Amino acid sequence: MELGGVATIVLAAGLSGLLLLWDWKRQQLNRKLPPGPTPLPLLGNMLQLRGWNLFKSLMALRDKYGPVFTVHLGPRRVVVLCGHEAVQEALVEHAEEFSGRGRMPTLDRIFHGYGLILANGERWRQLRQFSGAALRSLGAGKHSLEERIAEEAQCLVEEFSKSEGAPFDPSRLISHAVGNVISALTFGDRFDYQDLTFLNLLDTIKGLFSELSSRWTQEKQNPQSEFHTKNLVLSTVHLFFGGTEMVSATLRCGFLLLMKHPEVQGKVQEEIDRVVGRSRSPSMQDRQWMPYTQAVIHEVQRLCNVVPLGIPHAVIRDTRFRGYLLPKGTDVFCVLGSALQDPAYFSAPERFDPGHFLDETGSFKKNPTFVAFSSGKRVCLGEGLARTQLFLVFTAVLQRFTLTSPGDPQEIDLDPQVSGYWNIPPMYQVCACPR
Repeated sequence: MELGGVATIVLAAGLSGLLLLWDWKRQQLNRKLPPGPTPLPLLGNMLQLRGWNLFKSLMALRDKYGPVFTVHLGPRRVVVLCGHEAVQEALVEHAEEFSGRGRMPTLDRIFHGYGLILANGERWRQLRQFSGAALRSLGAGKHSLEERIAEEAQCLVEEFSKSEGAPFDPSRLISHAVGNVISALTFGDRFDYQDLTFLNLLDTIKGLFSELSSRWTQEKQNPQSEFHTKNLVLSTVHLFFGGTEMVSATLRCGFLLLMKHPEVQGKVQEEIDRVVGRSRSPSMQDRQWMPYTQAVIHEVQRLCNVVPLGIPHAVIRDTRFRGYLLPKGTDVFCVLGSALQDPAYFSAPERFDPGHFLDETGSFKKNPTFVAFSSGKRVCLGEGLARTQLFLVFTAVLQRFTLTSPGDPQEIDLDPQVSGYWNIPPMYQVCACPR
């Protein structure tokens, strides 16, 4: 036999041996992990997961393997938790164990674990504490911030009015309005809707500070401190990303839903007229008297499901969960969308129905499965800010306009433009008809 043939046989035997060893090690490890589809070497379960709609693919696997199962995204092992009970048990009852941040390869290559959202361990604890205090001092939860949001909502209304009832794409205007609130919060100022600097800021989702605050300079001499320029800058980028994209995507999707369901839009407008009228702008004090509007906004968030998989978690130590052993560092998808569409808690989980958040008297009803902002130790830090923006922008727009589709409302397609970690709403045209 020629030397080349011997080398080929040896190489093939070596590769076969490596594959057998890999499979043996996988089986030994997976004996303690939740069940799941058998992965292929290197590819994992990628052939079974439709990249264009990862959420639906995981729901199909849930139907086969139950609410807790394991998948492999290439060589990366991920434990998936579905439904309200499993998500609640992990994020609340085992909050400390599941408090780690899982890997997000695309973002990790950019941020390298810096910034609030992607940080872990002591870095995350320090940034979380500081960011919460900073948001409060800058106005989050205060009347001054509400006034800024209300003013920006009126600026958005004026931009809508320029269309004079003709069809237009509202996506960039909505992003401008939401981004301006974050800009005012972090930079102390807003930008004109045609400002090129502002446009570039939104397009790149980057916010840079040139100076450090006094607290960062107190911390500058502490070698254990995570308060340095890199974490400051990247935390600001994260704030822009979360504060702008998540809220604006919810608003875009919400307006699309109201165009498709004009009867719901009409009821919201009736409530606005009764409680607020048309001579003044809506305020957060009005919200307590507007149960139907509150229910609609919650139902929009539930059905739009902007972050269907949640931002990945990781267990910070070896963790026993429902009889399985999750090794330290295991990535976990707490699938928020599965809780928001849990049929045990919603009578028609795939239908747009504000009644999901109303009791028999028509009063607003909280639902324990509403985890649009996640839950536990990693709950969204900007939840209060987001709730305020959603209420004030929705009511300001619907106070002034009736939103209609240029085509048949029944033909409106609600399927996301892209569905992976996030659901990106489809592009569409709207007619803002003055009331």
